Amino acid sequence: MKLKLLILIFSLFSLILKAQTTTPDTLKPENLPPVQMSPDSTATEEEQEEEDEEKKEEEPEDNTPAKFKFRLSADGTYTSGNVNRALMQFASGIDWNLSNILKFSSSPSFIYGQQNKQLNEREIFADFRTTVLYEKRFYYLGFGSYERSNLRKIGNRLIAAGGVGFKLIDKGIYYLSVTNVLLYEWTDFINNKDIPDKNLWRNSTRFFGEYSLADGKMTISHTLFLQPSFTEKNFRWNGNLIFRYQITKRTAIRSMIEDSYESVVVSGRKNNDFRWTFGVLFEFKK
Repeated sequence: MKLKLLILIFSLFSLILKAQTTTPDTLKPENLPPVQMSPDSTATEEEQEEEDEEKKEEEPEDNTPAKFKFRLSADGTYTSGNVNRALMQFASGIDWNLSNILKFSSSPSFIYGQQNKQLNEREIFADFRTTVLYEKRFYYLGFGSYERSNLRKIGNRLIAAGGVGFKLIDKGIYYLSVTNVLLYEWTDFINNKDIPDKNLWRNSTRFFGEYSLADGKMTISHTLFLQPSFTEKNFRWNGNLIFRYQITKRTAIRSMIEDSYESVVVSGRKNNDFRWTFGVLFEFKK
């Protein structure tokens, strides 16, 4: 009797355990077998990045430098007392790259100065330059310019020139080039009693260098022109040395030493002019 009672109790306990144990539902998401993705259906993020990089590599790279570049520098001085002196100087530079072959440039400037309320300087200069194959080591250039100078008593001066250039050093932070052009010059002096108008031809050689120091924050540049005439006895040269230190991305301070010489000048004027200026430079690139 006791044995039958124990068997009955054990059977009931087993039935209860079976009822509490549920069979897994194969239709629930967590119990579904993992989905096998076709390798060609959906790419992973890494594969997508690789595809984008391949597309970029297939597209032709645009190695054209900044298409437009503008620089403006301004400096001046003012003194009063025993000597009343006021001087303002503005200089600018414009570079416009039409392509990897053709570039237009200009560097107009204006200087105005008085001493003891008498006009000394009123110097106007404007030019337009065209450079062909400017990215090559050997290139071609042509330019024209207009000049007016109260300091040297020049009413009008027109220049047209064309020639070739060669890059002696072109290493990014160090640059040195030489150009040689055939130049035509017409000069109208304010006082024609002493010197008649000049129509002459010159050979013009220019040396230009620019060097970057201190990770590009400091720049030293120099320009030298040697311009003898081969149609008459007339020689001219001018040069400058510029120190520039970058303060911000678009602002720099600069100092320029400039000297010029002309063998033919009107009476009462010296052959040589020297100028040393300090100022601020603003630069814009696009």
